[in-house]
Amino acid sequence: MRGVHPQPLQDKIAIVTGAASGIGKGIAVRFAQEGAHVACCDVNFEGAEKTAQEIAALGRESMAIKVDVTKSDEVAEMARRVYERWGRIDILVNSAGIIRAHFITEVPEEVWDAIINVNLKGTFLCIREVAKYMVQQKSGKIINISSKSGKRGGLWLAAYSASKFGVIGLTQSAAMDLAPFKINVNAICPGNVFATPMWDLLDKEYAKKLGVPPEQVRKIYVEKVPLGRECTIEDVANVAVFLASSYSDYMTGQAINVTGGQEVH
Repeated sequence: MRGVHPQPLQDKIAIVTGAASGIGKGIAVRFAQEGAHVACCDVNFEGAEKTAQEIAALGRESMAIKVDVTKSDEVAEMARRVYERWGRIDILVNSAGIIRAHFITEVPEEVWDAIINVNLKGTFLCIREVAKYMVQQKSGKIINISSKSGKRGGLWLAAYSASKFGVIGLTQSAAMDLAPFKINVNAICPGNVFATPMWDLLDKEYAKKLGVPPEQVRKIYVEKVPLGRECTIEDVANVAVFLASSYSDYMTGQAINVTGGQEVH
């Protein structure tokens, strides 16, 4: 029986989008702790550089790339630069994402377009461009960050839920397309991760929809969780490491809930 490797991602080459902050940053740093070399990609280049510096301090190789995931030419350039630096791409994590909360009749069209473009189109473009290299090498792990709102529509979250449901459908289709090339494509559906910049905004927007002061919002959301606490970045990173490693070789097309029991399908 194969033993547990102390660093299951030893010398793997990973691309992480949204790596300047939140879940993306947490996964990027955790991958480095597990032995990977990481390209930290984000439209916020200064933030991506800071994450890359943290990774370098861990003794792993890193690079920061400014990329708008909604622009196909920038995504193609991102993939090309990583491949030219390391000669392969083993892991892609699509974590770049945005969220806004509006009652359905009040969703501005530009907000709808922005959320769909970043969360869904951006994930598609990154898969399309990075998979070209993975197909050539006949191996790879692709991890898409969806949401519990990709399993059940959320109040005032029409655009966000639609985008995250779409990510799950994209995950399943890409998994079928890429399976012959030994490329695994899976999604993670986190619960409420308060330790992200998103929630600093959502406290105010959710206070409006719930009719409570902003400081009470998080307590209300935690009360809905069977395990009785928020989802942490570490909770998500734990699953990401598993999906990026050889331990998940027989899994593809899955959308794994990390919600403390809030979603169970």
